[in-house]
Amino acid sequence: MNVNLNIERLVLEGFQLRPGEHLVVRASAERELSRLFSEGGISRELLSGGAVPRLAASDIHVAGDADAGAIGRQIAQAVYGGIGK
Repeated sequence: MNVNLNIERLVLEGFQLRPGEHLVVRASAERELSRLFSEGGISRELLSGGAVPRLAASDIHVAGDADAGAIGRQIAQAVYGGIGK
């Protein structure tokens, strides 16, 4: 199964990233989503294809000492909760 995922816009509110950290967040989220899709699959509604114009993911709670990689993984898990199995 091939899954093409295009995240056109990701809005991060409520904390500051250092210059360049948004790239680490994005890469970490992409890796985690790949892992989750590989291990857990995708919901039946999306198996036949389709586009989701907007996805409201669950809230994440970032610890004060969380690094950009951890933030990306949490974002991916929240997103997957809305489109995974």
